[in-house]
Amino acid sequence: MTRLSLVALAAALALPTPAPAQNPREKKVRDDKVKVEADGFWIYNNLPKALEQAKADGKPVVAALRCIPCEECVKLDDDLVDKDPALRPLLEKFVRVRVVSTNGLDLRLFQYDYDQSFAVFFLNADGTVYGRFGTRSHRTNWVGDVSQDGLAKALRGALDLHAEYPKNKAALAAKTGPAPLFPVPEKFPSLGKYGPQLDYTGNVVQSCIHCHQINDAIKDHYRKKREPLPEQLLYPYPHPKSQGLVLDPKEAVTVLKVEAGSPAEKSGFKPGDRIRTLAGQPLLSIADVQWVLHHTPAGGAEVKAEVVRDGKPADLVLTLPKGWRRADDISWRVGSWTLRRMTTGGMVLEKVDGEPPAGVGKGGMALRAKHVGQYGPHAAAKNAGFLAGDVVVSFDGRTDLASEADVFEHGFNARKPGDKVTVVVVRGGKRVELTLPMQE
Repeated sequence: MTRLSLVALAAALALPTPAPAQNPREKKVRDDKVKVEADGFWIYNNLPKALEQAKADGKPVVAALRCIPCEECVKLDDDLVDKDPALRPLLEKFVRVRVVSTNGLDLRLFQYDYDQSFAVFFLNADGTVYGRFGTRSHRTNWVGDVSQDGLAKALRGALDLHAEYPKNKAALAAKTGPAPLFPVPEKFPSLGKYGPQLDYTGNVVQSCIHCHQINDAIKDHYRKKREPLPEQLLYPYPHPKSQGLVLDPKEAVTVLKVEAGSPAEKSGFKPGDRIRTLAGQPLLSIADVQWVLHHTPAGGAEVKAEVVRDGKPADLVLTLPKGWRRADDISWRVGSWTLRRMTTGGMVLEKVDGEPPAGVGKGGMALRAKHVGQYGPHAAAKNAGFLAGDVVVSFDGRTDLASEADVFEHGFNARKPGDKVTVVVVRGGKRVELTLPMQE
């Protein structure tokens, strides 16, 4: 090799190694950090700093929890972070903190619907919760549940509660939940591989604990201990519309519609009612209503409500019948995928509407396999011989399981991992008996 070639080789070796190309999710998370920190309007991923500043300034805290890679609620999140003109004057009255992962999150304080990818907390500097904001009842669509106008009204309501504090502290006490199973997400056994902070020196996306993983870890906890899953966790944060109470997403907990024959109608609610308190708790948004319902007993219950109707106060009692939680749709929830892995072998089951197919009797169990998982633990049903389109008419000898959630409950609570259950399906008009394994 010539001297010139050796010089060229040495120069080439001295060049810095090009950084590996970032995948879109990784770039999105890193870009969010750069953008928000450069702007300086929000404290980035540092709740203790926000609480200290709020204590010094006498302001309330608005903490926006946002799973950056997830697309749900992205428009509302953009409005918040980009300082929408309608929101900015309100946000300036708060100490603002953006939380982009649940690593190290205080689960005593931050209890909310972990199937959401966007949640807002309004707090006092001492950790008192004024209220919550953010919900959806569909996997990708949130427009019917929340809005920018609704968020603005929740911000105003939080400021009003802050102005009254601490005189209203007793009424706010129930907005903080009981002690969690573990103080922070990474203490759950199934999340032990994660650290208390995001790893920006490596793959930041893989170092992040997502909201829904807390839900999954809770289910794993009960599954490994072979304990029944409480109904509160199977049907978490019931949506008010499941009880016939349709709230206006553009208003502050105002009734838009009451379904005929529903518990809400029987309890005397009417369109236009502004619900001020529920179970004695002041309300800022639909998320606050769900918080109250989440902590209401699964059996029949009565929940006191204070409303404003035609400008005048009125007292109502929301009477919830026995089994009221089961009216809520949980099929859209990310947590349902964990339950499917454990109990249906990865099948997505849906009720058969209309005339039952050939071979399926009227009035009996009839759940169609809308989808059969193809990979990993979610392929257990496929490997056992199940096909998309099969109609389940018997599950482990039960012919009274009317919904996918009923199958979840039976499979989780009556069976343990390793058990094999007999499932009868109707396929092409004929009954086929298959064996399905229950999984961790």
